[in-house]
Amino acid sequence: MITDVPLWTVVPFVGMLLSIALFPLFEPHRWESNRTKALVSAAWSAPVLLYFLLGHGAAGAHELLDKGKDYTSFIVLLGTLFVITGGIHVRGSLAGTPLVNTAILALGGCLASVIGTTGASAVLIRPILRANVSRERTQHIVVFFIFVVSNCGGLLTPLGDPPLFLGFLRGVPFTWTLQLWKQWLFVNGALLVIFNVWDQIVLDREERERPGSQLEEVMKHEPLRVYGLVNVWFLLAVIAIIFCAGQGIGNGGHPWPFGLQEGLMLTAGAAAWVASGPHNRLENRFTFGPMAEVAILFAAIFITMTPALLTLNASAAKLGLSEPWRLFWASGVLSSFLDNAPTYLTFAASSVGRAGVPLEGRYLGELLAQGPSWGVELAAISCGAVFMGANSYIGNGPNFMVKAIAEENGVHMPSFFGYMAYSMGILVPLFVIVTLLFFRG
Repeated sequence: MITDVPLWTVVPFVGMLLSIALFPLFEPHRWESNRTKALVSAAWSAPVLLYFLLGHGAAGAHELLDKGKDYTSFIVLLGTLFVITGGIHVRGSLAGTPLVNTAILALGGCLASVIGTTGASAVLIRPILRANVSRERTQHIVVFFIFVVSNCGGLLTPLGDPPLFLGFLRGVPFTWTLQLWKQWLFVNGALLVIFNVWDQIVLDREERERPGSQLEEVMKHEPLRVYGLVNVWFLLAVIAIIFCAGQGIGNGGHPWPFGLQEGLMLTAGAAAWVASGPHNRLENRFTFGPMAEVAILFAAIFITMTPALLTLNASAAKLGLSEPWRLFWASGVLSSFLDNAPTYLTFAASSVGRAGVPLEGRYLGELLAQGPSWGVELAAISCGAVFMGANSYIGNGPNFMVKAIAEENGVHMPSFFGYMAYSMGILVPLFVIVTLLFFRG
């Protein structure tokens, strides 16, 4: 494993983040093109690829191959759920009132731990957009949707979010994350209350500023009918595939070899594409545009973040992060801008090292067996990685997907920094309270 990389190799990652943040502000029309995104991504990725391939030979190629496998698994899961849920069409609409919108977010927050933040986001984003199509100000609805459905709701099971799934693969019992229900309930409950008040204020303002009764407009809705329910079986199949892969079913209890899980998920996605037919996707205005945007940007993010993760991994043990509140914030802040799955593993590995557990096999299960204090540390790392993935558009894969779908449906989403203004003002104070309530010592 490469342990020492020069500081300049982190520059492309910073450049990629700045491009995502600033390009839409100064060249919004050019940035709308996926070709532009691909060119920018290639330009920032090239120096890192050349450094590892030419500077480290076989070891560098091995490092890039590992990241390539992570990226492939990530995109296959995201793409499969995107295709399956794109074939489920909810005809009619709900009333876009604050109470109904809050109920949809609450449902999504619960579903996120069952079918994953990606699955829940893909299933519910179009219905909530359709419910609020008569309203002028809907940006905040999508932002809170990302907070709850695309991130914070996925804390309770390994199916909810990628870092928890990786923990499951490395020995964390499947039901262990259920003990994080207090943190899950506090954060998501607080977000739902804040959203309901916010949405009511926005609707009241529209009542004053626009002619006619806006409440009457949003109350207009057609009876709901759900088409393409056959795809629910394919969703359940994906969940079963992930569970069986993690449990090593059929492979002597060992995780499945790379490619088997991904191949089965692609098969499930292809079967769902055929079974649901084109009509539902046409009604959903389904295109691969949002998925292509996520695939392009995250390819560059996975490549350029490699030196940053190696630097972090090499220095994690020297940082003295032995207190739960420090681990919560360290894993959380880095998960806001780096992929939260490897960040989770990096900080978990530092705890494993301090516990004297060999970093092999199902080592996180062995860590938990060392005593309850190690469980508190892992809980802090888990909460930080999952919750703070909501802090920026690149903190978690579904964030960009939801943003792209919303923009396709005419919602003017905030810029990279505009979104972070929401997260800094709403999420960070909540995370301070989480620290005081659960991770003080």
